[in-house]
Order: sequence, then structure tokens, then C-alpha cells
Amino acid sequence: MQLELKSVKKSYEQGETHIEVLKGASLSLEPGQTLAIVGQSGSGKSTLLSLLAGLDRPDEGGIFVGGKSLTDFDEKGLSSFRARKIGIVFQRFHLVSTLSALENIRLPLDLASDADAKGKSEEALAAVGLSHRANHFPSQLSGGECQRVAIARAMVMRPLLLLADEPSGNLDAETGNRIMDLLFNRVHETGMTLILVTHNDALASRCQRVLRLHDGILQ
Repeated sequence: MQLELKSVKKSYEQGETHIEVLKGASLSLEPGQTLAIVGQSGSGKSTLLSLLAGLDRPDEGGIFVGGKSLTDFDEKGLSSFRARKIGIVFQRFHLVSTLSALENIRLPLDLASDADAKGKSEEALAAVGLSHRANHFPSQLSGGECQRVAIARAMVMRPLLLLADEPSGNLDAETGNRIMDLLFNRVHETGMTLILVTHNDALASRCQRVLRLHDGILQ
């Protein structure tokens, strides 16, 4: 899915302090491309990803996903568009603690009233090698297993754009490498567009393009 940012600005008020996080960030990404966004902690990488996901709105500038302006949607329309077109892999997994691994993956399908929710969720769980953990809850899974469930959940709707925020940040090096192999394999198999936020230059180098977020600008 094609994606374009045009001079996006975002700031926050922290007490009496005005913090400019993005000062005119721009980028253009073609369908099927993989992009890593790197930068120091606190540089605004996660803020940028939240804007791309439509979880937050820019103060100024435009965000276009598949030719659609995210700022033109109302909240209901944006939620629907995000559910159908955008997958998100969070650093801290964000699994529902009261749902099993399979139920977590199935959740977006159920919300979309997908008639084949059962089959698609089972297929997605198998794709990340966790069929044997289908009925286990997040508290019963390792960090690597939770992240595999999170990846399966993000991809089960077959989104055209996948956003991943430090997806290996809470994992040990060996587990993180296995998870990233899985993520990139799934991305290449499906041909989806990937934006990966990371502080890891070695991980970033696996993407076709790398941009650094510095002083509120992508460069």
C-alpha cells in the first residue's frame, strides 16, 4: 500500500513545557516496500508510528495511506479503515489477558464479522508455529510466544500496511532474531508494506530503506 507523509508536525504540552516532537516529517513509500525508521530514544519514533496508524492526529500536515487522507476520516471511519487496512505490532504485545492465544488472534476477525474467523485464526496461529498453544493465555506464554501471537493477530486481516514498533525490544537476542525472521518472511510472502521502528541498526538494515528521525525531521 502506498503511503505518504507531507510536512507532518506534532507537539505536546507537558506541564508548562511545549514539546515539539515532529517538525515537518515527510516520506513517500511505495506498495510492498520495507522501511526502517531509526533514531535515539525520545526522538519521536513511536509518536510517528501512532500517527501513521491513525491512533493520533497531527497538528499540521497530511498523512495518506493508499491514497486516503487519514485526517479526513471521522473516528468511526478511521477505526474501520485501520481495522481493514493496517496491522500493528506493539513492543509490549498488547494482548488481551483474558483471551487465549487463538482468541486474541481471532478478535479482529470477530469484530469485522468475518464468516471464516475460526479457520483464518487457526491458520494464522499455525503460521507462527503456535498451534499447540492455542488455548493458553498470555500469562502462560513466554515473551517470544506472546510476540508471535501479536504478529499473527496483526496479520490475520491481511493488511496492506504493517507497522511494527520495536517488535523485538523486550526479547533476548536469540528470540528476537527468530521473531524478526518470522516477521520478514510473512511480510515477503504477503507483499505487504512494512514500516519498522527500531533503535537497532542491524535490524534496520534488513529493510529496503532506512530513514533516521532527528530533531523532528526524517532524513
